[in-house]
Amino acid sequence: MSAQPVELGAFGRPIRGPSALGGDFRRFLHLTWTLAVTDFKLRFFGSVLGYLWQLLRPLMLFGVLLLVFTQFVPLGKNIHQYPVVLLQDIVIFTFFADATIGSVGSLVDRENLVRKIHFPRMVIPLSVVLTAYFNFLLNLVVVMIFALARGITPRITWLELPLLLLFMGVLVTGVAMLLSSLYVRFRDVRPIWEVVAQALFYGSPVIYVIDHLQHRSFRRPIMMNPIADVLTQARRAVVDPHAPSAAYVIGGAAWLAIPVGFVVLLFAVGFWLFNREAPRIAEQL
Repeated sequence: MSAQPVELGAFGRPIRGPSALGGDFRRFLHLTWTLAVTDFKLRFFGSVLGYLWQLLRPLMLFGVLLLVFTQFVPLGKNIHQYPVVLLQDIVIFTFFADATIGSVGSLVDRENLVRKIHFPRMVIPLSVVLTAYFNFLLNLVVVMIFALARGITPRITWLELPLLLLFMGVLVTGVAMLLSSLYVRFRDVRPIWEVVAQALFYGSPVIYVIDHLQHRSFRRPIMMNPIADVLTQARRAVVDPHAPSAAYVIGGAAWLAIPVGFVVLLFAVGFWLFNREAPRIAEQL
């Protein structure tokens, strides 16, 4: 029988690098958690204000947008509790942006670690997503305090929020796996994704609400964006129970299968590509 061909790296050596997940799932989870916690602590090491710097960016953006769209361009007019909606939307989208943009160069930024230590490669982008989750949960506490101060009372629908955040987690993890593996080969991925993320900010109902769009024909295409579905449903669940649901805006629950299916497909493609590239990452850096 003929021997199976062995794929060689750049220096003629067989590529036998570590896989994406490794064989020990408990070790994989422990490494991911440890790396994320370490990154979270180091981010504020030596800073006098510490976590407040992380909170300052979305709050400053919130202040500017609230001033513009309530005083100069009355986009928030006739929207129930618009300040709370705006702050919540900014915090959710900031999580998406931080997790995905931060994951793009995560493997390259840890080149020394990747080259010298044998460990599951998926640990690195997932630790970036987990660190973004830490920041997001802390910012979400501020949103809830602000909502309570504005007179919003807790309701049973608030329990929808963890499910929406889990859905966002699947989305950002799929994007993180896809972008981080592509960036190892193609360094144009970072600037391209930064432009895409900026376009998604204005293309998603962050500073506006979807049911106030004058052109109804635009609503369904916008709601094909999974971020739009999360923001719309989060508004109904947390802020305004009388606001239309994501299913209603998109034209029926059946239509939600498209953005949900897109997220599942994105996660599957991201995992497949990362798992394929994982053994070659150290060789390509």
